[in-house]
Amino acid sequence: MIMQLSKQSIGQISPKGIELPGTDIFRLPEKVLQFGTGVLLRGLTDYFIDKANKNKIFNGRIVVVKSTDSAGADTFDKQDGLYTLCVRGIENGTTIEENMVNASISRVLSAKQQWAEILECASKPEMEMVISNTTEVGLVLTNDNIHDSPPASFPGKLLAFLYERYRFFKGDKTKGMVIIPTELIPNNGDKLFSILFELSLQNKLDNGFTQWMKEANYFCNSLVDRIVPGKLSVTEQAKMEEKYGYRDDLMIMSEVYRLWAIESADEKVKTVLSFSKADSGVVIAPDITLFRELKLRLLNGSHTLSCGLAHLAGFITVKQAMRDELFFDFISKLMLEEIAPAIQEKNISIEQANDFALKVLDRFRNPFIEHQWLSITLQYSSKMNMRNVPTLIKYVDRFKKIPQHIALGFAAYFLFMKAVEVSDHKYYGELNGRKYLINDESASYFYDTWKLNNAEKVVNTVLANQKLWQHDLVMINGFAAAVTGFLQSLMDKGANSILKELA
Repeated sequence: MIMQLSKQSIGQISPKGIELPGTDIFRLPEKVLQFGTGVLLRGLTDYFIDKANKNKIFNGRIVVVKSTDSAGADTFDKQDGLYTLCVRGIENGTTIEENMVNASISRVLSAKQQWAEILECASKPEMEMVISNTTEVGLVLTNDNIHDSPPASFPGKLLAFLYERYRFFKGDKTKGMVIIPTELIPNNGDKLFSILFELSLQNKLDNGFTQWMKEANYFCNSLVDRIVPGKLSVTEQAKMEEKYGYRDDLMIMSEVYRLWAIESADEKVKTVLSFSKADSGVVIAPDITLFRELKLRLLNGSHTLSCGLAHLAGFITVKQAMRDELFFDFISKLMLEEIAPAIQEKNISIEQANDFALKVLDRFRNPFIEHQWLSITLQYSSKMNMRNVPTLIKYVDRFKKIPQHIALGFAAYFLFMKAVEVSDHKYYGELNGRKYLINDESASYFYDTWKLNNAEKVVNTVLANQKLWQHDLVMINGFAAAVTGFLQSLMDKGANSILKELA
């Protein structure tokens, strides 16, 4: 009979092929307040803390605040916060499969039902750290009342917690917190502090608290990078349950690669974040621009430059495209011969860029992850602008020639954005007789522009649109001609023929 994963059943699980927590972990104090139960936090930040605890380094557990309401005991309660993390992927060409039961979470509390218990955590002297991942929408200033039970927004909840801590410890500056938001926006720590500062003024909190919040607490910018798809497939889940003899409704999968870059030069921060000693994936540095730039240009940028082309070539998933010799050649040269040399600067060596690019290639080839190209085309235009226009400009400025793989990526983007049907204010393209959704704020603009019905005119019109690019890209000598040539070839011959010619 298959048992439910819990503190009680953990001793009955065979440790062969799976890493289990010792019973001593359940006695560790609660040191972390975490806003969010999502798979990214559980697959990355909580992974690091659990690993450190098992190595007797951090020695602290997490109280998780859940903003969504749920009646009665939920899965976290039934499983005593335990869950299985299955790590799957490729590292240095070797396939990795690891399984571990994570025991980093002590309790999961409902903000709506258990707000008083959450505020009680502010009085715990062992509490020293806050983590959040409430999505980018969560880091916004609203007209929130922090005396509500609970406040509506994440910043409101956090401010109420800090204010309670300030009052309980009577402004003791040694009782400040290290606060690390992981929302995917630049300078997320700085932004969170500015929101809390404005919110404290709105709520007319005393100046002493505002000073304490500023001087006793550490708001760290951070960058997280790990693909955590979430649940395993039904088949894989069943295999795991049969193999290890327990049921886990919180079981998730992640890739091997992991990075949590935290910006700070303060020794107090390093001391509090002692879990960083347990895994090289945690980096604490005075400036994390290097990590943000590598991720944005090589991982996100290459994804965006490839998604339209991959779709036009008939590939559904990333791993499917990476198994194709011609497409693998395209994306390898795109990263190693164009993006990496372009972003090389004083603080980014070509060796660092190439090393990161090779790791990205391993990640793209992960046979365990079903990442669909169409999902990557979401808000295609803004991604192309933010991720790839700066790279294009740097490349041309440095090498005085047009990067052919980047130009082809732009051409594929133009063709992907050619809508053939509008229905209920949604725009659809067509490939081999099948419709696909163009999920982009600029879809209507491209629909109107493609009425010019001429590749050269379309390319020149769009590339000159400074509202779209913040630059007139036609002024890059030869770029419009290169994009036009590739676009016409894509329309005449198809993506696979162009990939073969380019290789």
